[in-house]
Amino acid sequence: MVKIDGYGDKLTINGVCIGDLSPSEHAKIEKEKGGQNYSPLEDVVVSHVKDSSTLICRKPSPNSVDAYVEEELLDGLCCYSAVNQGQLNQTIVNAVVAHLKDEKLPTVPRSIRHKYMSAFLLASTSFTNMDRVVPKVAGVESWELTFKLCRRWGYFVKNIPENKCIIVGATGNFHGRSVSAVSMSDDPDAKRGFGPFVQGIELVPFNDYEALKDLFEKKGDRIAAFSVEPIQGEAGVIVPDDDYWPKVSALCKKYNILLAFDEVQTGFGRTGANFAHQLYDVKPDIMGCGKAAGGGILPVSFVAGRNDVIGTLTPGSEGSTFGGYPLASVVGIYAIKTLIEENLTQNAKIRGAQLMQHFENLKNDFPDKIKEVRGKGLLTAFEMHDSDKLDGHIISMELLKNGIYAKETHHSTVRIAPALTVNESHINQLGEKIWQVVSKL
Repeated sequence: MVKIDGYGDKLTINGVCIGDLSPSEHAKIEKEKGGQNYSPLEDVVVSHVKDSSTLICRKPSPNSVDAYVEEELLDGLCCYSAVNQGQLNQTIVNAVVAHLKDEKLPTVPRSIRHKYMSAFLLASTSFTNMDRVVPKVAGVESWELTFKLCRRWGYFVKNIPENKCIIVGATGNFHGRSVSAVSMSDDPDAKRGFGPFVQGIELVPFNDYEALKDLFEKKGDRIAAFSVEPIQGEAGVIVPDDDYWPKVSALCKKYNILLAFDEVQTGFGRTGANFAHQLYDVKPDIMGCGKAAGGGILPVSFVAGRNDVIGTLTPGSEGSTFGGYPLASVVGIYAIKTLIEENLTQNAKIRGAQLMQHFENLKNDFPDKIKEVRGKGLLTAFEMHDSDKLDGHIISMELLKNGIYAKETHHSTVRIAPALTVNESHINQLGEKIWQVVSKL
């Protein structure tokens, strides 16, 4: 039997009051009762939020391991771009509260129509400048459907022989952790022990036009799509050459191959454009969106694309229990509304330039420590020369001690991607704290 009482800090599970637990006790429960598929930063538990960019966290008390103190933590990661609109964005929260209170329609299946679906489709197709949209839930779901639609288009429209379709991806890519997604990956940690993998996939080096051209020349009649992140996030914010995507777009058109973008992390204003592909003046044939599509309130994702691509779907060929249900549709609509009306994309562009200046100063001041700084808008990273002291996890832990939440990727790279609501003072705080931490190592 399980007995559950109370709310918030008074929430009690079988006599254990959650609000009374120390950070070490939370860690112990996770280790004993959960899967070890994440490695959270040590000694901190998020309690609540102060404002759109600031978390209130519980840290071990200096006087007792079984007690805690509360401190502010500037969010430099924003749930890997899921909270672009800022924590608890009031416009989205108000929409959720009003919907549940006044409309009283939280959930219905897609087997019956609801009015908010029409509203979401109108808003999302207009925002993406795409013909059609299919709502989903998680970001990886949007990529899975993108992958399936590329294959179906290859068979139904391009007339590739059955079971001969090829989807091309890029090395260093990250599309999630489903079996299909890791089949597109070259990360050994993501693949080890999960095979056999999906067939009909070939990878080329990211930002290598000649390698892609060579593959298209050899196998273009069997290739349905080039499916890739426009800027690679998990790989360490890898930004392609300025002319790469225009050249790739022209190549795809030449060989009648779909250009399929994963804009889950790069979309919704993150890069200083509504979608990263707009930075390069290209338009994909299909793209997956997620994370900030839910405004940090609910998981919302969708696939947007051309008529002839999404038009290959037929009843029963694809579905999602919670894809586009009424409450999610409302959240998705107001996530778009917030981004537009609060001018968050423009703020990302301005504050991103400010943050990159801090990073350039960091690189100039410590050329022996900082190898490279990269980014577009508020999707940024700094990569260090590989050494024991310059380990990304060590940097992240030191930043945590200094009131900044960030997280390493691939050992020597630290990503910084704050909410698009971030102000000048917050950016200066980020830059100064990072400089202080790096200077001491």
